[in-house]
Order: sequence, then C-alpha cells, then structure tokens
Amino acid sequence: MNFIIIHGVYSNPEDNWFPWLKKELEGQGYEVIVPKMPTPLDQSLESWLRVFSNYESKINEETVLIGHSLGSAFILNYLEKTGKKIKAAILVSGFHRLLGSQYDEINRTFIAKEFNWEKIKSSCGRFFLFAGDNDEYISLETSNELAKNLNAEMNIVHDGGHLNKKSGYDDFQLLLETIIIEVE
Repeated sequence: MNFIIIHGVYSNPEDNWFPWLKKELEGQGYEVIVPKMPTPLDQSLESWLRVFSNYESKINEETVLIGHSLGSAFILNYLEKTGKKIKAAILVSGFHRLLGSQYDEINRTFIAKEFNWEKIKSSCGRFFLFAGDNDEYISLETSNELAKNLNAEMNIVHDGGHLNKKSGYDDFQLLLETIIIEVE
C-alpha cells in the first residue's frame, strides 16, 4: 500500500499535518508522496494533472489518495478521468462545488462542473470524509452533500475548523487511526 497526499490552494507539502502524517506512515513502512502542486501561480486543474502525471506509475489498487481542501476536489477530478482503480480516498475539508467565497475564481477549473459520481465511485474502493463542524470555508451542508454523493463514511470533527494548521492541526490523530483501523 502507498499514499499520496494532495495539499490545497495556497498550501504546500510542508504545511498543516502533511509532514506529520508522512513521517507516521513511513515509520510503518509505507511509501508516502506529497507532490508540490502549482498554487496560486499557474493553478488550474490542467496544471495539477500535469504535475500529478509524474506519479502515475505509483498509482494502483493498493494506493490511498488523501486530499485536503482543494486537494479533495482534485482527487474527485482524477478519479473521474482515470481508468485506474485505487484502494481508498480520504477527503479532508473537501468540497465539490463553488462555495460563494473569495476562492471560487482560483478554484473554478476544479469545481465549476457536474461530476460523474458513478465513474468516480467505480474508480475507488472506499471513501472517507473528515469535516470540521465549524469550517470557515466549507459548510457542513456541502460536506454532507459530498459524503452522500460518494456513499462515504463521514467523520465530523467538533471545533475542527478547516482541519489545518490555523485550526490547530499540526498532526491529525483521528485521520491516522482511521487509516490504521479502516484502510489497512
């Protein structure tokens, strides 16, 4: 099994809980990749797919994709386009549509569309979602709608915010526990 963690807009591989989770999973013998996606400069679904294509040979039925925020929307797009099947997708503070926020324009190429939910679900064994009940960017309604579209297991984190460093998430024990208990 291997893991690929996709960060969100205005983020990078060294942000939030990504380095902590990478170290924890590598300590258990797994390969973990955290690509640097182009953001905010040259941010588009096309440019992210181009960067991600460098890791295509690593993706198989034992791969777990983990996305935070826009990284989750990227994973939805990837699963919709790929002919490959992965083991699981874990979407943290994920969303699938325009949010009516200042980020809509920079995120538009990822989410201003209708997703083919059946195609996405056929490309992935299981989906897990994590959402803060007080996320300043993504409403619980949006998170619940995404979970319903994916038949996903939803984990609502009380006072979790956007589940990022600003919300106190330098590490993310619940996510690691879910991987160990549910995914392995």
